[in-house]
Amino acid sequence: MEVVQQVLETMKKAQKALSAGQISEISGIERKEVDKAMKKLKTEGKIVSPKNCYWEPAK
Repeated sequence: MEVVQQVLETMKKAQKALSAGQISEISGIERKEVDKAMKKLKTEGKIVSPKNCYWEPAK
């Protein structure tokens, strides 16, 4: 599974908004890889930010 998909799955399983650091801790993916994946997900509109620095899958 590619990193972008892993990050999205981690967010879905958490069922709450997460920071990049939390995603890194939960998934075991390096923080810089999480940041890159989140940038792509933001660009594609697949994640949204309900509060500053926290992200969740778009509905």
